[in-house]
Amino acid sequence: MTLPAELSPQNWTTHLFSAKAAREGGVVRRKIRDIERYVGLEEFLTELNRRGFHAVENAGQLVIFCNQEPIRLVTGPIFSKKSKRSL
Repeated sequence: MTLPAELSPQNWTTHLFSAKAAREGGVVRRKIRDIERYVGLEEFLTELNRRGFHAVENAGQLVIFCNQEPIRLVTGPIFSKKSKRSL
């Protein structure tokens, strides 16, 4: 997907949430520097809240969860439900 010619805050936000991963309820990642440059961090966080989405920050990146599911920070090994390993 190409960027729109005019990168107004609204166009940038629309472009971000039009990405396939975002439309399908997945995860997108953006540099905080870019969010601040194109939209403004406070305005962007307001839009996330309006949509009911969550995000986490790490190393200058914002990982945006484009769904309303809860987020759980995991610090240990994870085994899928299909895994036969026991904890």
